[in-house]
Amino acid sequence: MKTILLAAVLGATIPPPAGAEIRILSSPGGEVGPFLELFERVRASGERVVIDGPCLSACTLVLSTVPTDRICVTRRAVLGFHAARSIDRRGRISAEPEASRLVLAAYPSAVQGWISRRGGLTSRLLLLRGRELAAIYPACR
Repeated sequence: MKTILLAAVLGATIPPPAGAEIRILSSPGGEVGPFLELFERVRASGERVVIDGPCLSACTLVLSTVPTDRICVTRRAVLGFHAARSIDRRGRISAEPEASRLVLAAYPSAVQGWISRRGGLTSRLLLLRGRELAAIYPACR
């Protein structure tokens, strides 16, 4: 057990190779679980995330998982937010207000403020892009 823990600690202190990055070109979102698993692996890898296109719905969980200083955006980046919802076996959609509160609370404060100023997370898709997005996240170099 100590060997595994030591390897994990050592691995966490080794910086990623220069230029290592994950590029999001277009993601409509999807089920939350797989996105959280993916972004946890990205966070642990130390890689930078380049948002270079639409990152909608569950894709935006990258903002609450990967450190803000490892995320950058291009001029094509668009973040899309909406309230959490579930779909049952018959395809019926249900609002999940508690999950929406948890997701909102997990976003960085600047993103939370932007969402709150637009009425919060609802069934309507809120799009953060352009100058407003550039005011929160740095441009990729």
